[in-house]
This record gives sequence, structure tokens and C-alpha cells, in this order.
Amino acid sequence: MEFTIRAATLEDCKDISRMILELAEYEKVSDQVKIAQRDLEQDGFSKNPFFHGIIAEVPEHLKSKEGHTKVGYSLYFYTYSSWKGRAVYMEDLYVMPEFRGKCIGKALMSKVSQLGLAAGCSQLNFTVLDWNKSSLDFYLKQGCWDVTSDLGYHCMRCEGDALEHLAQGDL
Repeated sequence: MEFTIRAATLEDCKDISRMILELAEYEKVSDQVKIAQRDLEQDGFSKNPFFHGIIAEVPEHLKSKEGHTKVGYSLYFYTYSSWKGRAVYMEDLYVMPEFRGKCIGKALMSKVSQLGLAAGCSQLNFTVLDWNKSSLDFYLKQGCWDVTSDLGYHCMRCEGDALEHLAQGDL
């Protein structure tokens, strides 16, 4: 299938927002999405962006049933490992269902990996839902490994009131 992978631009935020909602629906967490197109524009395309993005795009003659030519995306950001140094974290990897199985996801992940290596990163980190067997299998096939199962690390989060209390030093 004919497609291109390119850096996301401010003009892509509408489609990225759409695909974020599609991904959340797929992951059964639509109610968790709290950001809008404007947040993406501000947080990804300001002087000091919080994230970077890439887009998978097909030619007009291959557009989706709904008329979309932007059919996949990945959001990523740089982080640091106190053991290994520079790292890249892939927050999202999404391809619209009708375009899956056409190497678009692999191309997006490959591009994030290339960008990470070019920035001096020694690892690519990301999470995947435990019930998402097709994605787990895909990632394992790419040479990735399960940090939780192999090292016992768990991804933790603090948000909302708990984050406020933690910031205030409340115990």
C-alpha cells in the first residue's frame, strides 16, 4: 500500500485529535480523554514542545471510508534513563482499523526508532494493554521485550487530588 510517514504539523492536530479518540474507543477508555485539539496545538507546537508527532498519510485515491487521508500517527517524547542515558518514549502508536496489516504501524514505529537513535537514544519505551494480544505479538515480533514480565517493573501514576496532595507534601 502506498503511504508516507512525515513529521506532524500544527495543521495535523485536528486529525491527531480524531485518532486519539478512536484509539481511546478501541482501548475502551473514551471517558479518559481530557485533551482537545487546542491542547495538542499548544503542547506539541510551541517553542518548547512537550511531545513530537509523526503522521501516516495515504494518497487521496486511497482515503478512508470517511474521507481521511491521515490514517495513523505516533506521539513520542524524549526521556532519560539513569542507567542507560537518553531514551525515547512512544506515547501512542495508532493506525485506523481499515489500514492495519499494511505495514503502516511498523513504519511509524520504525520512524520513532530512527528519530530516537538520531538523538542518541539507546532505548524505546512504551506501554501496551495486557489484553491487546495482537499488539503484544506485533511488538515482540519487532524485537521488543516485556519489562513487567521480565524485570517486574510496574508503570505507576499519580494524578488529580493525589498529585495535588503529593505536591503539597501531604501524607
